[in-house]
Amino acid sequence: MRHSNGIRRAALTTTAITAVAAAVTGILPGTAMAASTTTATPPPTCAASALQVSAWQAAHPPVGTGTGAAVVQFTNTSRKTCVLKGHPTVAGAGNGSPSHNTPLKVTTTGRATTVTVRPHAKAWLKLTFIQVQGEGDGYCVSGKAPKAFPTMVIGLPRSGKHQVALNDGWWAECDNKVTATPVSSVKPS
Repeated sequence: MRHSNGIRRAALTTTAITAVAAAVTGILPGTAMAASTTTATPPPTCAASALQVSAWQAAHPPVGTGTGAAVVQFTNTSRKTCVLKGHPTVAGAGNGSPSHNTPLKVTTTGRATTVTVRPHAKAWLKLTFIQVQGEGDGYCVSGKAPKAFPTMVIGLPRSGKHQVALNDGWWAECDNKVTATPVSSVKPS
């Protein structure tokens, strides 16, 4: 009998300790305590106003005499880290005006991932156009007339549209089509 009294006392002591712990933590006896789920809030999407956009002809364009391919760079000019994600929309801005845009059909390549862009850091994407052939006015293999734009309007999901000129000429393309990579933390060539 002595043995059973010791067990009862141990059980009562355990129950009392559990009750005190429940009172201190606010957890009721018999309920499970969840693991801590404290996580840092992810950075917000980069606002259009946080980005400076520039573009230049890619080092490895397709064969031809037009733009062929261009690298577009997004620099975070804000003081806060933000994120970019997705494939762009692309439109040629006739006469340098967004109101005269010619939307291009975008074929996407690669899988979009979230790119964290710290203040003054950069992210990139690459645009590859159907190349203008020949010299002078050039021609399109399709028979359509080539187009040249002083600027392109590049849009990113939830990060606005940005009108950008090439740093070395006009944007020239055929058939109003472009292939685009998603925005990336790796600079394309």
